[in-house]
Amino acid sequence: MRIGVGVGSFGGGDGGIDSQVEQTVIAEADGFEAAWFTHIRGADSLISVALAGQATSRIELVTGVIPVYSREPLLMAQQALTANSVADGRLTLGIGLAHPETAPRTWNHSYDRPAHFMYEYLSVLQPLLNEQTVEFHGDMISTSGSLELAGVMPPSVLLAALGPRMLRMAAELADGTLLWVTGPKTIRTHIAPKLAEAAKASGRPRSRIVAALPICVTDEPDKARERVAKGLGRYGQLVNYRRMLDIEGVAGPEGVAIVGNEAEVEAQLRDLADAGATDYFAAFITLSRDDDQSIPRTRELLKGLIGKI
Repeated sequence: MRIGVGVGSFGGGDGGIDSQVEQTVIAEADGFEAAWFTHIRGADSLISVALAGQATSRIELVTGVIPVYSREPLLMAQQALTANSVADGRLTLGIGLAHPETAPRTWNHSYDRPAHFMYEYLSVLQPLLNEQTVEFHGDMISTSGSLELAGVMPPSVLLAALGPRMLRMAAELADGTLLWVTGPKTIRTHIAPKLAEAAKASGRPRSRIVAALPICVTDEPDKARERVAKGLGRYGQLVNYRRMLDIEGVAGPEGVAIVGNEAEVEAQLRDLADAGATDYFAAFITLSRDDDQSIPRTRELLKGLIGKI
């Protein structure tokens, strides 16, 4: 299982571009295999990727995730190819649908038939990323055009896929799924089997399963889980994540957080890999605003596990 780290707020810094670039440089120097750029209310993740790509040479740069309702597929393809050109082909484009609770009020976009919208979106996006001219007129998206960025490597694409139809698309039309607050039981019994079935049926290679979860190496696990519940509990109220937490059998994100001492956290990471996760992305959690020990301690453990899980 490959190990990557969040940059920005989940990396222990702020959401500014300078902080994200600095954290990516440090992550590469520490040997981490990927840097995960969240796309919430901070800097635009594709711009951050482009700048971080100029400052690094090896580390994978992953957006996680850009809501597709926020930009049309031609614009998404243009920006992704531009960023990937600057980053020497190290971009992995993570995209998703967002949530019925957020899409209408944030982007003034209907959440009607979301999986079908994603199917049409990918039907336009993937050809554009691969230097093809598009003429597409579907039920929800209609566009025609092409891009003139010859010779730019198309980025790998990951979907924030949780439900059966989205998981099928993640295997058939993309390169896998990027998960958030989804635990090992859910990966083992729901995510991995559906991806494997769809990949086999379509003749595609094994899908990536990227599991992003809160983590804290600490001798006070209860306090860490309380911190997760307070800071990330809102995700348990979103219907898409709520379904995954129900499969896991936990009350909220605190129930899937990876917390404990070094031995306990390592065991939880190994269970995640055994469940089918191909990648783990760390979202660092502290015990308090003044806690300056948890993140260094957690990073030190993760550095020692690179290439060993």
